[in-house]
Amino acid sequence: MFWRIQVRFKQLSVLILLISILVACGGNEATIPAPTVVPSHTPPPTATTIPTASTPLAILVLPADMDKTSFDLYQETVYNLAQASGYRFQVRNSLTTQDVADPTLKVVIALPPDPGIATLAPAAPNVQFLAVNIPDLTAGGNVSVLAPNTQVELPAFLAGYTLAMLVEEYHIGMLYPDGDASAGAAVNAFNNGMRYYCGLCKRIYFTTYEYPTFLGIPPTEDPGKYGGYANVLINDRDVDALYIYPTLASDDFLTYVGTQGVYLIGTTLPEQRPGGWVMTISPDTIKAIESSWTSLTAGQGGINVQSPLGLADVDTSILTEGKLRLVQETLDGLLAGRILTSNP
Repeated sequence: MFWRIQVRFKQLSVLILLISILVACGGNEATIPAPTVVPSHTPPPTATTIPTASTPLAILVLPADMDKTSFDLYQETVYNLAQASGYRFQVRNSLTTQDVADPTLKVVIALPPDPGIATLAPAAPNVQFLAVNIPDLTAGGNVSVLAPNTQVELPAFLAGYTLAMLVEEYHIGMLYPDGDASAGAAVNAFNNGMRYYCGLCKRIYFTTYEYPTFLGIPPTEDPGKYGGYANVLINDRDVDALYIYPTLASDDFLTYVGTQGVYLIGTTLPEQRPGGWVMTISPDTIKAIESSWTSLTAGQGGINVQSPLGLADVDTSILTEGKLRLVQETLDGLLAGRILTSNP
């Protein structure tokens, strides 16, 4: 009996010892920390300027009957300028004294017909006005004027260059008003444009006339008889491409010449495009507006803005992509002063 009690006591002691060991091991067990949640960082959205009633305002005044292509182009141009400067933008067909009394109005760009700038500008001295090709307005005060281009040598030079590129043996000619000094400078520029393209301009076939060939129209001549002078160049002197000085280039005259089977380049495209019309060398009003925007928003007025010349109404079946690229490069050189119209 005593032996059994002793055995059980030993078994109980062993059991207690095992339990103690297990408890001790459990107490030393490493605690696995819960995963730390790192909050994700979402960058704040980029700040966007939201126009308010106090945001500066620019107004573009366009005639309601303007063709859609031109309307959209002017609207897009001024809208982009306004957005880049943080301005609000509106398009109007007219302008009133109440409109320009808006204290947030800073810039008005207006195309013909004149919305009354001569009256509105003095009533709004803090507004800068840009009159685009509006006649009988002069720059001064808070009115800047983008006037029609008066350059005569550059278009003549580029016309001579381009027409020489298009016809064989350089059979090109020019009509000009006799006795006009500016027209005389254009005649020289037209000749230099051809020389710039062809250098010595050597021809294979013998001809009676040297090209380019010119014919002056007396200032007293009836415009209805201009067609006879064109026929002298086209029929008698075998001219295949013609440049007509701008003061002679009425729509009726250009339309007539367009029926004679020659190429034509001019500075203004008639309402009905003449046959053989290659391109128009005209003032680039869009570029002029863009270049004057900084002055307008800086409050600098009374400026005469000169429109750079650009190419428009290009007939790509005549002036193909490669030739057009050469013409544009030459125009860029002329505008930058790298090419002089007075010297080939």
